[in-house]
Amino acid sequence: MFEQIQRELKRLEQQHDIKILYAVESGSRAWGFASTDSDWDVRYIYIHRLEWYLQIDDKKDSQEEMLPNDIDLAGWELKKALRLFRKSNPPMLEWLGSPIVYSENFSTAERLRELSKEYFSPKSCLYHYLSMADGNCKDYLTRELVPVKKYFYMLRPLLACDWIAEKGTMAPTEFDVLLNSQVSDSRVREEIDELLRRKYAGEELSQEPQNVILSDFIKKKIDFYKEYAAQFGAFEQPSTERLNRLFLSTINEAWG
Repeated sequence: MFEQIQRELKRLEQQHDIKILYAVESGSRAWGFASTDSDWDVRYIYIHRLEWYLQIDDKKDSQEEMLPNDIDLAGWELKKALRLFRKSNPPMLEWLGSPIVYSENFSTAERLRELSKEYFSPKSCLYHYLSMADGNCKDYLTRELVPVKKYFYMLRPLLACDWIAEKGTMAPTEFDVLLNSQVSDSRVREEIDELLRRKYAGEELSQEPQNVILSDFIKKKIDFYKEYAAQFGAFEQPSTERLNRLFLSTINEAWG
C-alpha cells in the first residue's frame, strides 16, 4: 500500500502541476489503533508555481479525493497550511509528528518542526482535544451499548490533554506513547490494554455494554479539563514574518 500511495501522490503532482512538500498518514493508522477496515487517511501539503499566486482572485486552497481502494487523499496548499500552523492548529501539528511519512521533499516540514514550539498554543490544542472527547462522550456514553472502538476516540484526546497540561508541549501522535506516559491507574491501564489486545488480534469490536471503569475515567477527565481550560488567557500569535519568509523560500526551493 505504501508504494501505491506514493504513486498516487506522483499522479497528483502531474495532474495539478504542483509539488507535494510533505505527505503522511493521519487518523487511526498514525495513532496506532487502526481496524482492519480503516481507510488510509493520506494528508499532504503542496505548493503551486509562482504564477498561481500572482492573481487577484482567490482560488481553492485544498484538495480532496477518495479512491476506490479506501485511500482518502486530502491536501492543503502551503499558504493555507501556514495560516493554520500560525493558529497552532492541532491536525497540522499532528501531521508534522506522524510516524508514517510517505514523502518529505525540500526543507519545509523540518523548518516547521523547528518553529512549532514558538507557535504552539496549549490553549488551542487542549480545547481541540477536549472538544473531541466531549463530543464523543455525549454521543456514545449516554447509551447502554457503546461501539468499543469509540473508547479510543475519547481516550486519545484526553491523554493528549494530560500531556499538554503536564509538559506544555504538543502531544505525540502515537497512542502508545501517550498511554505509557499518562496512565498510572492500573485498573484503567488493564482495561485499555485488553481492548488493544483484542483490536490487534483482529477481533471485531462491535457494540458492548459500557465499560464502567473506562466510562468513569473519561467522564472525570472531561469534567476536570473543562475547568482547567478556563484558566487560559488569549493566545498571542507570534509574528507572521518568519512564515512569510518560509513560504517565499519554499517557492524558490521547489520550483527554482
